[in-house]
Amino acid sequence: MRQPSEVSMRYDVVAVGETMAALAPLPPGPLNAGARMLLDAGGAESNVAICLAQAGRHVAWVSRLGADSLGRMVSDRVGRAGVDVSLVAADPRAPTGLYLREPGRVWYYRAGSAASRLTPDVWAADALRHARIVYLTGITPALSASCYELVAGALAERPVADALYVFDVNHRPALWQPGRAAPVLAGLARRADIVFVGRDEAAALWGTSSSDDVRALLAGPGVLVVKDAAAGATSYGPHGRAHVAAPQVQVVDPVGAGDAFAAGYLHGLLGGADEPERLACGHRFAACVLSVVGDIADTARLAAAAADVTAAADVTAAADVRVGRERRSHRADI
Repeated sequence: MRQPSEVSMRYDVVAVGETMAALAPLPPGPLNAGARMLLDAGGAESNVAICLAQAGRHVAWVSRLGADSLGRMVSDRVGRAGVDVSLVAADPRAPTGLYLREPGRVWYYRAGSAASRLTPDVWAADALRHARIVYLTGITPALSASCYELVAGALAERPVADALYVFDVNHRPALWQPGRAAPVLAGLARRADIVFVGRDEAAALWGTSSSDDVRALLAGPGVLVVKDAAAGATSYGPHGRAHVAAPQVQVVDPVGAGDAFAAGYLHGLLGGADEPERLACGHRFAACVLSVVGDIADTARLAAAAADVTAAADVTAAADVRVGRERRSHRADI
């Protein structure tokens, strides 16, 4: 019997970063009310991985969890969604991170977590060699010095040689304030092939007032996508400038919508969609999450949102992103 080749089994996307155990009152309300709590898992990178798996993509999540019950719950939760968790390490010397959520506020208990002990050694895994896309966020470099080296080294040295490197700025003020985060996140973003950032997020970090201002600041990436909530999303790249308005959605819970947008855009890229359709696919994925409580959409609904994009990966689309990046000579040191 003929065995599948390594290339045919390669990951469409590899997402690297921390996912924590999450506790929230059920029904939603203030924590001090002492209500029943729902235990789940939450993390930007695994949210993106889950959305892509729901859309039928071959996705791996790379991380580190405590060798504890919360770690097993997180791994099982992400794995049940169809994400490959074989590259997630269990650390017997550090706990799984935890956060508590109430309307309008999140409380983090992640200092010294297992994921904060991630190192650049993760890139040595043979299984990553042929991945199409590496997805990173600005959350990871804020966790520890070794986590910063993991992200900075990946963007500078490209350990997965043929992959597109995607960086979602995802600034978390609870981890580091804008004054410290701004130059670091800008330096990392300038080295990526594709960058996602919110317009309000960019304004808080860098004082920009428009998506055009953000592009002027981040000239390095082959493609820059600036998300502006209900106004839509604007991208810059080899295609020039594209804008797609967001559809009207009855918002139930905004948590996780940005992650879903990134997943939808990458699904469109992998499917060979043109730039407006990639943005539209991002909006469709985000709408699926906005209309439910929690970070993750209903699988059937998200699969339907993904169905308009062909399942075949498009090499030309990826090459266009690289060409756009290589045309720009400006680079900032990390």
